[in-house]
Amino acid sequence: MTTSTHSNDTSLRARLAASVAAHWRTALGFAIVLLAWELLVRFFGIKLYILPPPSTVLVTLWTKRATIGAAAWYTGQPMLIGYAFAVLVGVALALSFALSRLIESIVYPQIVFLQIIPKIAIAPLFMIWFGYGLTSKVLIVFLLSFFPVVVSAVQAFRSMDPDIRDLARVTGASPARMFFRVQVPHALPTMFTGFKVAAALAATAAVVAEFVSSDRGLGYLLVDYTNRFDTPGVFAAILVLSAMGLVLYAVVEAIERISIPWHVSQRIDAGMAAAT
Repeated sequence: MTTSTHSNDTSLRARLAASVAAHWRTALGFAIVLLAWELLVRFFGIKLYILPPPSTVLVTLWTKRATIGAAAWYTGQPMLIGYAFAVLVGVALALSFALSRLIESIVYPQIVFLQIIPKIAIAPLFMIWFGYGLTSKVLIVFLLSFFPVVVSAVQAFRSMDPDIRDLARVTGASPARMFFRVQVPHALPTMFTGFKVAAALAATAAVVAEFVSSDRGLGYLLVDYTNRFDTPGVFAAILVLSAMGLVLYAVVEAIERISIPWHVSQRIDAGMAAAT
């Protein structure tokens, strides 16, 4: 038991070390860009309202932490709720398309048409229909995040190798067992691609909703700070918004690693991290 525990601890430390090693170049790249930004702004004497240095943005973020923190909490609610609904509804629809070509032929073209319509154009309609509260913002996030989930999930359920399906049937697998043990695992890698794209869009969608009409949230702060030429405040709000999107993306990616550790993409990433 002790040997097994020690082995697990060693493996965990090795994975953490590999993860740190795999990302140090990225961190170094960001550090170089930020340092160059800081030096160039100060060297050329660029005004703060045009382009503030990173140090000023961080100071502003700390000074306005209460205001920006409250705005981030408000923006995060429709962002997470809308994204969750996009994943659930998108996967359910994709599954219905896989099971019925009739449903797909009727519904899928309408989804494509809905995606073509600019969301910023229909956002005011949601405000009229559902008011200026949480519901309208959740719907906008849902619409912007929904399409990548549906497309990737449809492709995932369609791309199953017929030989694998036939082999599962020959071995006597029931339809339910074949679905949960064969089709779903085979579809997950492609589906997670859509989940990650949707996660990257969710933060943008939440701010778009607040741009249309809101008296709170990061979108409101961006408009307010811009009107007051508070460029450091704008950058501070953008930094927090980007961090929120990055965290959501990282959570989805972590779930992907846990869900499909056997997939070739995960093995390649682990091998590259170990080599680094």
